[in-house]
Amino acid sequence: MNLGQFLEKFGRTMLERPLATSPDPDEPPELAEIRLAILDQVREKSYRSGGRKVFPYDLLRVELRGVEQNRAGVFTGQFFRKYLEQEVHNALRTGGCRYPDNLRVDVSATVGLPRRDEPWLIVEAVSLEQADGGKHAARLVVQEGTANAGELGLDKARINIGRVVDVYREAGLFRRNDLAFEADTDVNRSVSREHAHILHDRLSGEYRLFNDRWYPRGGECGTWIVRDGMSQEVHRTARGTKLEPGDEIHFGKAVVLFEE
Repeated sequence: MNLGQFLEKFGRTMLERPLATSPDPDEPPELAEIRLAILDQVREKSYRSGGRKVFPYDLLRVELRGVEQNRAGVFTGQFFRKYLEQEVHNALRTGGCRYPDNLRVDVSATVGLPRRDEPWLIVEAVSLEQADGGKHAARLVVQEGTANAGELGLDKARINIGRVVDVYREAGLFRRNDLAFEADTDVNRSVSREHAHILHDRLSGEYRLFNDRWYPRGGECGTWIVRDGMSQEVHRTARGTKLEPGDEIHFGKAVVLFEE
């Protein structure tokens, strides 16, 4: 049984027996490897408090890299996400670990061949309901280029930036950009369809910028930050680059200002 068939079977099981928790002997080895790697990360991010283990985060972001283009839709589909959520909840419950009732899993898949020094799986745990102390969300203000919004509040856990709003692959809609430079101008043409994204961790308060471009197209099409008059390139890494108020972010020739 391949991955797609297994997830289709899982979806039917969820409808017929939504509380089923026993392991499925038909689970493909590939899926088992992903599941075990994610559960290892969950255990590493748990801690003991008051004699019990605690996993305080209410969102797990899972990013799979090096995915074949014709399978990206399987990994980003509802059945795969629900499967991972059920497995994480079951593992935490079985291990006697306290966790938020609203704990959910988000999955993204990056198509292409992974680099030699790049992890194939990234798991990030964040707390979306951590109190912000009344602090307003940060925002991006467009300085150069014509975007679908002159200002964009960073009020979501993830903000995507690119050339168009909807990015399609063979399997269908692959990604939706919140800030899109769609107009056909010289500045906008230097922005890639999947150029970058920003993640906000409400637990730490950090905003981190990630370069999503796989291929080099020269300096004018890259991603970099100008801070205190100094230029800093944003490389494609698992940790991204922490943003500071006043950072001037360059997406190719397009420029936005990060304000907090």
